[in-house]
Amino acid sequence: MFCIDPSSHEIGQSLSSSPASFTPSVRWGMAIDADDFRLSPTACSDRFSFHLLRPTNALINGYWQLRSQIFCEEQHLFEASDRDQLDPHAYPIAAIHHGSSFAGQVVGVVRIVEPSPRLWYGGRLGVHADFRRHNQIGKGLIWKAVTTAHGWGCDRFLATVQIQNVRFFQRLHWASIEELEIMGIRHHLMEADLNYYAPSLERRPSSVPVAA
Repeated sequence: MFCIDPSSHEIGQSLSSSPASFTPSVRWGMAIDADDFRLSPTACSDRFSFHLLRPTNALINGYWQLRSQIFCEEQHLFEASDRDQLDPHAYPIAAIHHGSSFAGQVVGVVRIVEPSPRLWYGGRLGVHADFRRHNQIGKGLIWKAVTTAHGWGCDRFLATVQIQNVRFFQRLHWASIEELEIMGIRHHLMEADLNYYAPSLERRPSSVPVAA
């Protein structure tokens, strides 16, 4: 599911006129291959970049740790672990910070998975507690997730979104399909407008990273 911490319900309320793409000057030795660095027109920043994590990527541990911190320790949606049967087939995406503190660290996470041909889901979207005031991160993660799947032949991209974040997604060109209750929390099943999310040039890996 797409879940942003409830304390982050205000992210995305302001828009930026930043340019639509940039290339970070430092890649922190992350074993990144063929990223095109195309970002949402409302999410661009030279402080953060968004990356598909490949099997050799040194940041995969940070990805799992942040997921656990958000969904187990903060939201208490899960007890010991938030990992599930989708993770062995999902592609992890991370937001990386390029500032003086937290340099090269994972500050945002999301995953994408294709349960049936050309149908993709996004889930486990979260932002580090110290960075939730930066609305670029949530937007950038969503943009990277949808455009990556679109570039891999996605016809539909869906997500279950916590009720407090529905308007945020609507502003990012998502439509609500139906309201659901998951683990006692209200959600909306939502669909991205693929006409807004141009296909990425990101190459699809032959395998997904092994769980750390």
